[in-house]
Amino acid sequence: MPDGDVLGLLVATRDEPGVLYRISEVIFKHGANVTYIAGGAHRENVAELQLEVTGAGDEVSLMADLEGLDGVTEVSRVPTFQRIYGKRVIVIGGGAQVGMVAQGAISEADRHNIRGERISVDTIPLVGEEQLAQAVRAVARLHRARALVLAGALMGGDISSAVREIREAGIFVICTNMAGSVPDAADVVVSDPVEAGVMAVMLIADTASFSIEHVRGRRF
Repeated sequence: MPDGDVLGLLVATRDEPGVLYRISEVIFKHGANVTYIAGGAHRENVAELQLEVTGAGDEVSLMADLEGLDGVTEVSRVPTFQRIYGKRVIVIGGGAQVGMVAQGAISEADRHNIRGERISVDTIPLVGEEQLAQAVRAVARLHRARALVLAGALMGGDISSAVREIREAGIFVICTNMAGSVPDAADVVVSDPVEAGVMAVMLIADTASFSIEHVRGRRF
């Protein structure tokens, strides 16, 4: 099975109640497990679902059974999001610094992606403790997210609590040198925002010989 034993499926269905239940039932009967599901395009009464499934012993039979369901109009195999977009670096904070972090991250990701890696960079400029704390916590729920860079001049309070929570969930957190308590909560503090983006990519790249244990707790 492609993509590390993960089967990617695009399922076109009628947009009506019960279709997702029937799809899940078929996957269960095949002894497989849904590891990811996302809604896709909606056109009139037609919806698309992208599924990532593991443990399907007979993928041809699984696809045929899905296509035979009432409400399903088409089933096709597609590359998984991991194969196409890979690991994700998330950059959050003030607009100007977010842009500089993204510049470093994108340049470094390009270097690794040329070698066959897949790393993507997502950004959003935000201000306000509540908004930032919500965004930080959401990183742990994002599919394929591996590292967060917080870029700004002042962050603390509930943002620091959120940083500690997502670190426990396995997300690497880098921040620029700033006022507030976030630098004490992050894995690494990097003064240069461009370098912060570079380091975030290096920390998650399989094609880089660089470990968080080499830099955790340090300031650059």
